Amino acid sequence: MSMYFHLRAVPPSALRNSATWFQRLFEDDWDTVRERIGRHREEVLDRRYGDVELLYSGIPPNHAPDGPRTHVVLGGRPVFHPETALPPFLLLTAAQVTGVAGYLKAADFDDLWRHARTKLLRPYAATDAETEVRGLFAATHRDLTAFYAQTAEYGDAVVKWLLI
Repeated sequence: MSMYFHLRAVPPSALRNSATWFQRLFEDDWDTVRERIGRHREEVLDRRYGDVELLYSGIPPNHAPDGPRTHVVLGGRPVFHPETALPPFLLLTAAQVTGVAGYLKAADFDDLWRHARTKLLRPYAATDAETEVRGLFAATHRDLTAFYAQTAEYGDAVVKWLLI
């Protein structure tokens, strides 16, 4: 089973308070999604999106207080799907997006990695996997930084959803 966590930039004036409308945002084909990714208008994280969340906000007892670092991946106001078995959509306002963009721009990836390294490497038994795993997280950090910077520059909101 494939799971992808999508983050999509949306102009605030286009937002609708409807789960059906939110769902339609994520019904595009992969070619369209890839094109938006190339323009930093959408980002897609694979099934390890929770590990990316850990990179930024940690988990108890080191969970960060609510704010930009906790909004990068799983933060936002939930908008519940009418089918209760499906995960809710998450909505970040344009102001929250600006906060996240500022946080990511100022974040030191090496410091983030140092704090989460042990937990992020735990699923990989090979001792020589660190360089590759660290590189994947660094690339994701660069992609998210570019996405949020572009979205903040346009003054847009972000809608997120886990596609299963």
